[in-house]
Amino acid sequence: MGEKCIQLLHFSVVLLVFYGNTPAVGVSSEDKIRCTEREKQALLQFKEDVADYDSVLSSWGSEEDKRDCCKWRGVRCNNRTGHVTKIDLSSSDLSGKISPSLLELQHLKYLNLGGNYLGGGNQIPVFIASFSRLQYLNLSGNSFLGPIPHQLGNLSNLRYLDIRSYYELDGGNIEWLSHLSLLRHLSLTHVNLSQATNWAETISSLPLLKNLRLQRCQLPNVVPPAHPFNSSLSLEVLDLSDNDLSSSIDSVLFNLSNSLVDVDLSVNRLKGLIPDSLGNMISLVKLDLSFNHKLDGGNIEWLSHLSLLRHLDLSGVNLSQASNWAETVSSLPLLKILRLRLCQLPNVVPPAHPFNSSLSLEVLDLSDNDLSSSIDNVLFNSSYSLVDVNLSFNPLKGLIPDSFGNMVSLVNLNLGWNQFEGGIPKSFSNLTHLQTLFLDFNNLTGELPEFLKGNSLQVLNLEGNKLSGAIPESIGQCSSLEELVLDDNSLNGTVTKSIGRLSKLRRLSLSQNMFSGSISCICTSMGVNLSFLDLSNNQLSGGFPDCWGRFEFLSVINLANNNLSGKLPNSMGSLKYLQALQLRNNRFHGELPPSLKNCENMIFIDLGQNRFTGKIEAWIGMHLTSLVVLSLRSNKFYGGIPENICHLNQIQVLDFSQNDLLGELPKCFNNFSSLVQNDDFKVPNIFFYWEQYNAFAARGYIYEGNALLQWKGVEREYTKNLQLLKIIDLSSNKFCGKIPKQVATLAELVSLNLSRNNLTGQIIQEIGQMKMLESLDLSGNRLSSEIPTSLARLNYLSVLDLSNNNLSGKIPSSTQLQSFNASAYSGNPRPEGRRTCAEVEVDQVEYPIPAMPVFSRAKSLPGDCLSLFLSSHLCLCHLHAHQGCTCKGVLDLSHVGCIIHLSLE
Repeated sequence: MGEKCIQLLHFSVVLLVFYGNTPAVGVSSEDKIRCTEREKQALLQFKEDVADYDSVLSSWGSEEDKRDCCKWRGVRCNNRTGHVTKIDLSSSDLSGKISPSLLELQHLKYLNLGGNYLGGGNQIPVFIASFSRLQYLNLSGNSFLGPIPHQLGNLSNLRYLDIRSYYELDGGNIEWLSHLSLLRHLSLTHVNLSQATNWAETISSLPLLKNLRLQRCQLPNVVPPAHPFNSSLSLEVLDLSDNDLSSSIDSVLFNLSNSLVDVDLSVNRLKGLIPDSLGNMISLVKLDLSFNHKLDGGNIEWLSHLSLLRHLDLSGVNLSQASNWAETVSSLPLLKILRLRLCQLPNVVPPAHPFNSSLSLEVLDLSDNDLSSSIDNVLFNSSYSLVDVNLSFNPLKGLIPDSFGNMVSLVNLNLGWNQFEGGIPKSFSNLTHLQTLFLDFNNLTGELPEFLKGNSLQVLNLEGNKLSGAIPESIGQCSSLEELVLDDNSLNGTVTKSIGRLSKLRRLSLSQNMFSGSISCICTSMGVNLSFLDLSNNQLSGGFPDCWGRFEFLSVINLANNNLSGKLPNSMGSLKYLQALQLRNNRFHGELPPSLKNCENMIFIDLGQNRFTGKIEAWIGMHLTSLVVLSLRSNKFYGGIPENICHLNQIQVLDFSQNDLLGELPKCFNNFSSLVQNDDFKVPNIFFYWEQYNAFAARGYIYEGNALLQWKGVEREYTKNLQLLKIIDLSSNKFCGKIPKQVATLAELVSLNLSRNNLTGQIIQEIGQMKMLESLDLSGNRLSSEIPTSLARLNYLSVLDLSNNNLSGKIPSSTQLQSFNASAYSGNPRPEGRRTCAEVEVDQVEYPIPAMPVFSRAKSLPGDCLSLFLSSHLCLCHLHAHQGCTCKGVLDLSHVGCIIHLSLE
């Protein structure tokens, strides 16, 4: 009887609990779980303080159908009390600030605002530390700045904390973390922890921690101390990548070997031999030690013990001694991802067909090694499962085998920068899942095959081969193609209209081929996403298209070195993202359209060697203030240079040479900040980046603008070194007046060419301030007076031309100035100074003087001057002969055309 009473009592308690959580009669469950009015108003105030671009908070409101905040998007409530317990608005494109009204939500356990733009450059709100029940906090990727409030240490119930930053968050000494004893997940990626000297000990005080991510945290240089982590710590995920750690691996991982599942120590300065003790980390699924260039992998036999390993990246680690690396890797039955880039792998892959047939690799990256085996030997046993293959930058040679057609799972294939020959296999037509194909910079021949038909290609790069023939019409069926690069081949025919059907195309690069015909196809139906267009160095002709208004994102146009003609249309002014415009060496004419002033992001303009006319308008300097390179050389521009051109304070190359410009030079050269300031003054890089993201990798493309320039008296095209040149060339115009003194402020200028104008007055004495000057050409003007003595202070000067002016007096005393060729001073009335080769002293003249005089015992005649004279055809103005010195050789003046004055003593 007693037992039954106890059971009955127990049943009554259960019923009481059940009915205690059940709404009373006449009250619906819907009304019962409705959020409290105060919490609802707090959330509405939060909405009021943020900008909601994607209408994520459209369900939040006071209307009748929106009165229950527990049903709002991203909000969850306790189903018994109605209090808000969870807010998840991650990656919602919200910006603004986090309202302190949220303090009303005192029952909040879960707060995820990651991946937004909240913060507005302010500190993480301190009031967040008042959510005492909070177990999950994610503020990652927002625009918070300044120190992380140490009050977050009050959140003693936290299990998950993620405050990854891409701005400038400062974590301080992070001792506040030691109070979060329940923490299991911690991510402080990109937070500045340079002052956290005891970071490892602090982390070790968190006994339940499983996941630690401290990527790019500026951790102190050496991990303190050796074996820093407490042995009681049971970390499973450890990411210390992209710091400056310079300890040995053993000292970092010593106490963590058995529990770790995911380890990322990449991009540090870890050094020494990888210890065999890594073989004890038997739980490892992922290991990334890449790009620790002082690490030596040894024979890597320890890898064979990691039977659970699925992801291995040792890129940049020295594996030159790992002669059995392939067999070792083949012993890992679950391995899916293998990256061994830049590992100095032994020269020939050992043995043939190295990978075990039981291996089911999906990603294989052996790029940047010295593998010279046949490609079939490398991939034989891995063909069927591979999804991503990168064997670029090796000396692999021979034919690309037809067996590639068996790799039906391939999505990304990179065989670029090898020595493959022959044609592109027809079996590629079997690769229907292929998205990116790089065969660039090989020795492939033949025509482009029809394999393009029917696949999923997004990127096709065949640059730098010997391919010939026309582009097949079937390319228009590659509806997913975003990038087509066929530069530097021998392709011909027209730029097929089928390219115009590539609606998703973002990059089209066909330079250095033999294409002919018009380029009107880009106006037909080519996609509006086009951002990169390079058709330079072909044989294209016809007019300039007038459809630029449809290409909103176009950033690079290069049509240089063709036979294109016509005027530039006003529609070019709609290219607001345009950075580079290169139309050099065509037959364009007319004035520049004023609408170009709308292209305010322009960095690089080269319109040289055309027939453009008109004045250089003021809007260039007023609106295109980001210009780094501006070349209008070899055209028919007339009039003066407007003062506004000096607003180009980031200019590095300014070339107006070979036009019909006149008037005085502007007196505002000191406004060219990038040519005045030292190396601490940063100007925009004249490279352009265009990135293609796919499942394989994030790929960065570097567009190196090229320009035809006269440098040190030689006209040539510059590409890779263009960034280093700082040049002003105003030669071959009709400028008059004096050289402005402000020119001397250009202390960083490397080359100045004002030759073949009508400049008068004297060379400015301050020219010695131009300390970086290597080339100076003032020839062909009407400059007078003496050569300034400060010219002798230009220690880097290697090219000088002052010829054909009205200069007089002595050449300043300087071994450098007196070593220049006589032609540097020729065509002036009477420059003096005995080491110019215009005046020579010799002794012990032989009598009688022959028709072609031969003199011995040269006196004070420098050797370089002697050799110069022997090869010169100039007229010798003064010859003084003396006696009394020892013989230094024979002076042969047989090449001298005449002797105006001869003095024998």
